[in-house]
Amino acid sequence: MYKHILIPTDGSELSARGVTCGLELAKTLSAKVTFLHAIEVFTSVFSSPDGQWIGGAELVGQLEAAQEQSAKNALDAVAKQAAEAGVAAEIVSSRELTPSDAIIQTAEEGGCDLIVMASHGRRGVRRMMLGSQTAEVLARSQVPVLVIR
Repeated sequence: MYKHILIPTDGSELSARGVTCGLELAKTLSAKVTFLHAIEVFTSVFSSPDGQWIGGAELVGQLEAAQEQSAKNALDAVAKQAAEAGVAAEIVSSRELTPSDAIIQTAEEGGCDLIVMASHGRRGVRRMMLGSQTAEVLARSQVPVLVIR
C-alpha cells in the first residue's frame, strides 16, 4: 500500500502524536519514513515604532541558530524513535517561507506516497486567526494526507 511516508515534526507535543501514529503505520506496512522539520525563513524587518532597527543581522543570526538547534533536537528525537521501532528513516531539515511549502515540496521530490501530520482541529475564526499548515497542505498537496487529531 504505502511504501514511503513523510512525517513532519516541529518537536511539539502535538506533532509527537503524528510521529507516533506515522511510525506505527510505517511499521505495520513495512514502509520507510522521512521526517521533516521545516524552518520558516524570516521575511520581516525588526523595527521599533519610531522606525529604528532592533537587533539587526546579529539578532536574526541568533534566531536562525536557535531554529537550527531546535530542528536538530526534534529530528534527533524522532530518528531515535524510528530506530527503536525498527523503521527505516531519513531526516530532512528544510528552510522555506512556510512549513506547508516545505512539506509539499519534500513529499513530491522525495517520492512519498503519504503524508502523516497532526492538527489541532480548530475551526472557524480560531483557525483563520491562527492559520493552519495542515489545512494548507490538505488544500494543495497532490500526495494523500492522513491527519491525526
